[in-house]
Amino acid sequence: MVATGHEVAWSRLPASALRALAETDAVVILPVASTEQHGPHLATGTDTVLVTEAAMRTARRVAPRMPIVVAPTLWCGLAEHHVAFGGTFTLTHATWMAVLRDLASGLKRQGFRRLLILNGHGGNVTGLDVAATELAHDPGLPVVVGTYVPIGGTGLPPGILETQDTVMHACEAETSMMLAVAPDLVDTRDLAAAKGPGAEPGPAPMLKRWRSFADRTPTGVRGDPTRATAAKGEALLDAMADRLAAEILADPWPAR
Repeated sequence: MVATGHEVAWSRLPASALRALAETDAVVILPVASTEQHGPHLATGTDTVLVTEAAMRTARRVAPRMPIVVAPTLWCGLAEHHVAFGGTFTLTHATWMAVLRDLASGLKRQGFRRLLILNGHGGNVTGLDVAATELAHDPGLPVVVGTYVPIGGTGLPPGILETQDTVMHACEAETSMMLAVAPDLVDTRDLAAAKGPGAEPGPAPMLKRWRSFADRTPTGVRGDPTRATAAKGEALLDAMADRLAAEILADPWPAR
């Protein structure tokens, strides 16, 4: 027998419970991630593991006050820049956008009217902005988008990390969060060898071209994983879930 009380994972619920959620104007969180290299010490599923965890923590905070469900995570994203290191799947922008459009359409047909596409991969950010624009023109399924941690710039809660104030790649932040939720997927035997360069100095250039991640770091890592701890990871995930839950409860969707 499936318990449906405050269960928030779509895949753990029967269709009858999901039909009932649609009738209550439930929020659907659709996590989107990537399967890609994360240096020599983290599993290629890191982004998928972490955005799923962030979505679940957020939904559990929201569920007592607002109906909500977390859809299965889209594990393949826009990761061409990581292909040189191997271990990476990637989609074209057109394919990724088509998948998002089809998933959103399927939710609409089943009666859902509030969708949050929650991103967990830096390479998806620009595509997600396009998706927000494209899906906004489909009446009947208001969509909001966001990334569960700030990527680039600043914005992480202060006082948690020692070596960075943003999320880079397989860094102190991501390694800490993986130590908190999936320590068996972290190889801690030689984290010093995984250390990569930090943030690029100076202002961002006005003119840009596509660059492989291999041009930016020889290890596939940006940042210092040697300072990672599970306690830091728990603090980061809880802080992000608190913030996301507050924004969801404020109901950022257009009038339905």
